[in-house]
Amino acid sequence: MLNQAAGDRQILAKQLNISPYQLSYVTNSGEGEGLLFYGNIIIPFKDKFDRRLKLYSLMTSKPSEMAENDRKGSKQEG
Repeated sequence: MLNQAAGDRQILAKQLNISPYQLSYVTNSGEGEGLLFYGNIIIPFKDKFDRRLKLYSLMTSKPSEMAENDRKGSKQEG
């Protein structure tokens, strides 16, 4: 779960039994921060990738970066 609006955070916290500490990871969180849910375990994370890495270009979900990666890929294939 990534950054959530205030009202949504409260609903999700109640429904998913998220502690106030865990909730801080989805309150005004930045890029690469949030909560992972694995069964009944909630894992807070902060993950910063070096944007120069190939892995970053494969994992990004930003539309502008995805389009740039597509353009770069087209140039390399041609």
